[in-house]
Amino acid sequence: MAPPLLLSLAVALLLFYLGFVRRRPGIPRAAFRRREPGRAGDSGHQPPRDAWGPRLSGFPLRLFVHVANTAFGQFCVMPLLLRMNNFTLMHYLDIHEDPTFIPEVAAEGRKEKPETKNTLEILKQLMETRSHRANTGFSFKGIQDYLNCYRTGELTPLQVAQNIISSLENCEKSSPPLRAIVQWDRAQIQKMAEASTTRYRNKCPLSLLDGIPVCIKEEIKVVPYHFRAGTAYLGTEPETEDATVTRKLREAGAIIIGVSNMHELGTGTTGCNPNKFHGTARNPYNPQHFTGGSSSGSAAAVAAGLCPLALGTDGGGSVRIPASFCGVVGLKGTFGLISCHGCLPLSYSTCSLGPICTSVTDAAIAYSILAEPDPLYPYGLQQPKPSLSEILTPDLKGLKLGVNWTFFKACDAEILAVCQKAVEHLQALGASVVDVPLPEMEEVRMAHVICILSEMRDFLQPDFNTHFQQMNLETRLNLTLASHFTALDYIKANRQRTRSMSFLREIFANVNCILTPATACTAPRIQDSDLLTGNNDVLMTVRSMRYMQLGNFTGIPGLVVPVGYTANGLPISFQVMATWWDEAVLFRVGLKLEEFRDTTRKPAIYYDVLA
Repeated sequence: MAPPLLLSLAVALLLFYLGFVRRRPGIPRAAFRRREPGRAGDSGHQPPRDAWGPRLSGFPLRLFVHVANTAFGQFCVMPLLLRMNNFTLMHYLDIHEDPTFIPEVAAEGRKEKPETKNTLEILKQLMETRSHRANTGFSFKGIQDYLNCYRTGELTPLQVAQNIISSLENCEKSSPPLRAIVQWDRAQIQKMAEASTTRYRNKCPLSLLDGIPVCIKEEIKVVPYHFRAGTAYLGTEPETEDATVTRKLREAGAIIIGVSNMHELGTGTTGCNPNKFHGTARNPYNPQHFTGGSSSGSAAAVAAGLCPLALGTDGGGSVRIPASFCGVVGLKGTFGLISCHGCLPLSYSTCSLGPICTSVTDAAIAYSILAEPDPLYPYGLQQPKPSLSEILTPDLKGLKLGVNWTFFKACDAEILAVCQKAVEHLQALGASVVDVPLPEMEEVRMAHVICILSEMRDFLQPDFNTHFQQMNLETRLNLTLASHFTALDYIKANRQRTRSMSFLREIFANVNCILTPATACTAPRIQDSDLLTGNNDVLMTVRSMRYMQLGNFTGIPGLVVPVGYTANGLPISFQVMATWWDEAVLFRVGLKLEEFRDTTRKPAIYYDVLA
């Protein structure tokens, strides 16, 4: 007993030293603050705070997780960390708005504009426009490239499937292994490809996704694969029921090439997963860097050329962060836009399902097929029909784009330089850029974390009690942290949601979009110990989620588009957010952002399955 006790005391002393002797400047002890209904507590012009916490992996992480789950850790260490990282903020707020527990916004108030063309015609025109765009260098193979091969007879879906199977085998043998697709079945892939080949031979494809390779995050049910959600203990038997989105992809004729890797239970933003069934997915642009998470394998598969479309879930940036780190496009739709029936319900108030794609055009295609009310899913039942009528415009005249420059600039210098030029590009196309307030973003940050972790802890409480030792260390630590949030914290966080949604309604009455960088940092480097134990890096988590949390917390949609690269060749991405149910304006702006990036760099790991 003596060594563990001494180690616990050593950790405690270190934390107290770092917490009090070296306390970060600029974070005074909180005072009780009253929030008046409809009146912002701050102007939104204070720079966001970074979190505090050492990067832990290997033995230090094991030790810290052990201490955190002792009585001493529960009563002394964890409360100290909560206080140091401002997680006690909600204790000091007096908020009078009624809580909003689900950020579902009715679409009745939106005026549906008459469609001059049907959605299919618009998408075909969009694909033709993209295919005629001059491109002398590398470009990702998108849905249009597959369809051209199938329609001309240059390749059949079955031939493409054989190429993908060979690539999947190669992925597993490579050093380091890509670990994008963690479950796949040769017979299943061939069966779907053969059916698609027959349909093209008979000139009766089912949709624009017929014959298109797709992978699906392991958090989403796919027959006959194991529904593990990144763990070593869930999904002990093959799944027997498809999720709604899986069924829709099958009905559209897509070829599901397997299920993709993910951060265990969606509890982190790196994609680091050291357990026996998964391993850590590698970033195709640099395999010594993380993909981002939690939809790590989905982004890696698209960036590596294994498929032009993948599905992920996004509760705190889990589609948009890996898409950004891997240099591809990611869409988080309005809350309730795409059915989450058949997904693991880890966080019911913050999570949306969305596509990761090679292009904005491909994202629009996925949106047109997957966005639909689902009687099996209680949210989004009154959503408007997908509308794309205004996305094919030569310019951006008439659009007002909101930027809060203080918030915008809270990122790495290389990211800021590229993203500022992207804003200038949009201005040159006729859009007007308006300075907008983003009030109470620190409250949003804290409230989002309280909501998502409290809901995850609630759902995973039985697992925490019975499968604790089988969970990754980072998962244990995050769920331990979540146990310190109270009912008071949760209710106040949802009162804050009401306020934040009200502020956004006022902002979107004056602008069409809000612009930000996608992430405040680029993909972090993988350390050797991360592959064995995982890691916990609070500062990186906060920086990767900085621009993501507002969308998850309030339910507004967001689109990330790659716009450049760092000097080291890592992707830099840009985010556009819009009001509820206005995904069309995201696509309109996103298409113009693609024109800003003059070249696309080829990832270090790339499989051309159409070769």
